[in-house]
Amino acid sequence: MRLSLGQEMRQVQKQILAPRMIQSMEILQLPILALQERIEQEMQENPVLEQLEVDPDQMPEEAELPEVSPPEPIAESERELVIDESKPEADFERLVEMDEQWPEHFDEQTRPSRNRIEEESERHHDAMANLTDRPPTLQDYLRSQLAWFDLDPPLRAMCERIIYNLDSNGYLTTKNLQDLLGPEATEADLALANQALAVVQKLDPPGVGARDLRECLLLQLSAGMPFYEELRTLITNHLEDIKENRLPAIAKKTGYSLQTIHAALQELRKLNPKPGADFQEEFVPPVTPDIYVERDEDGNYKVRLEEGQLPRLTISSYYRRLLTDPQTNEQTREYIKRKLNSAQWLIDAISQRRNTLLRVAQAIVDHQKNFLEKGPEYIEPLKMQQIAQKVGVHVTTVSRAVDDKWIQTPRGIFPLKRFFCGGTLSADGDEVAWDTVRLKLQEIIANEDKHNPLSDEELVKELAKHGIHVARRTVTKYRKALRIPSSRQRREWSAVMGKVSPSSSSPHDS
Repeated sequence: MRLSLGQEMRQVQKQILAPRMIQSMEILQLPILALQERIEQEMQENPVLEQLEVDPDQMPEEAELPEVSPPEPIAESERELVIDESKPEADFERLVEMDEQWPEHFDEQTRPSRNRIEEESERHHDAMANLTDRPPTLQDYLRSQLAWFDLDPPLRAMCERIIYNLDSNGYLTTKNLQDLLGPEATEADLALANQALAVVQKLDPPGVGARDLRECLLLQLSAGMPFYEELRTLITNHLEDIKENRLPAIAKKTGYSLQTIHAALQELRKLNPKPGADFQEEFVPPVTPDIYVERDEDGNYKVRLEEGQLPRLTISSYYRRLLTDPQTNEQTREYIKRKLNSAQWLIDAISQRRNTLLRVAQAIVDHQKNFLEKGPEYIEPLKMQQIAQKVGVHVTTVSRAVDDKWIQTPRGIFPLKRFFCGGTLSADGDEVAWDTVRLKLQEIIANEDKHNPLSDEELVKELAKHGIHVARRTVTKYRKALRIPSSRQRREWSAVMGKVSPSSSSPHDS
C-alpha cells in the first residue's frame, strides 16, 4: 500500500439535509413547554415575528392565520427616519403621523392590552407562589446538631470533615479513616478521627456515619428494643443468610426457633438501611400533556393538541413594506430577507409539527382502543414502523414525534412511547404484548402458595395455561426486571420446624 499526500478530484453522491429540514425535525421533537420557550426566544431574536392575537375561546383548529395583503406603495411619511438635530420638530411630527397611520404596529404591538398585562401578572404570581424552599441537606442537618456538643475546635473540625464525606445515604465514603486523613497523618490524628466518628454516629438520624450495612443496622439497635440480643446476632453473623432466606440454616446455627427468628426479622424491618436517603431532594419535572384524547358522541376517540399557551405567529407587515421600499439600502434589505425567511421557516415548521403530531397520535389511539376502554393489560403490540406506514412518514419521523411527549387519556397521563411494545405469539396464534405477559406474571406470583412458591420453570407452565408461551429465560428476565425475588427467596417458612418441607426451587431459578 502506497501512502502519499496530494489533492484529487472525486465525484460522490451525498444526502445533505437542508437547514429548513433540520429545523423542522428539531421543532417536531420539542415538547410543548420547550416549544413555547423556543418561540419566545425566536421572537426576541427576530423582529419580523409578531404574535397574532387569537380569541382564547376559539379552538386552535378554527383559528387561521390571516392572509398578508400585498405591499402598498411607500408613502412619503414612511421613508427612513433620520434624526436631524437642526429640525427636531419635523422628526416628532413624522413620529406622530406614523403612530396615527400604523396604530396596530406602534400601539397594540408595543403596548400590551390590560387583559394581557393582568394575565401575565397572574401567571408570574402563581409561579412565584408555587416555588418551594430548598430543604436542608443531610450535611446541614448534622452540622446543626454539633452545636449540642461541647467540642474542642480540632474535634469539631474533624466532625465536619467526616460529615462532608458522607454519601447521599448517610454512609462514610471510606471504610478506613487513614484514607480520609492522608498518608502524613499521625497516630494522634487517627485517634482524633475515631473520636469524631463516634460523635457523628451519635447524631440523628440513627445509623448515619456507618461504613457498611452491618454497622449501620447495629448503630440503630438500642438495649430496650424487643429481641435486642437476637438482632445483634443476626446482623453480625447472618445478614447473607437473611438475604437468601435461609432461615432453617440460621435456626440450626443459632439455636433460635423459627418463631423467634420471624419475630426478630419483623423488628429488623423497622430499621432504616439508608438513613440519609430522606434528605435527598427528588426533582420531579412537571408533566404537561401535548395531546388530549376525548371521546365524541359516536364513541370514537379523537385527539387534539394542547396549544392554549402557544403563541400564534405571523409576519410583520411593516417589514414587508420596508423590504419593498426603494429607499431601503441593500444591507438592510438583505437583513430583512434573512429574517423573513427564518420567520417563515419557523411558522411552517410549527404547522408541520402540529399536523404530523395529530396524525401520529390519532393512529396510535386508533390502534390502542382496547387499552383506553379496558385498561393497560389489554394493550396491543405496536411498533413504530406500523404507525409510520399508516401515516405515510419515515419511522424516524414517528420516533421524533413521540419523543418526550405526553398524552392525557381517560385512564391517566402516559408518555406516547408507552403505547409501543413488542409481543409474542399465544397458543391461538395471536400476538400478545410483552406488557400483558408481565402483568400476567405478576398476577400468578401474587396468587401462588408462599410456602411452596413457583420456580421459573413452573411459571412458564402457568403462563402456557393462559395461552402465553415464552421461554424460561424470558420469565427470569421479566421477574428480575420487576424486582421479584427467586422462589427460594419468596418462600415463607413455617414457624414449626416439623412443617418445613424440602425446597421446591428449581436449580435454574436464581
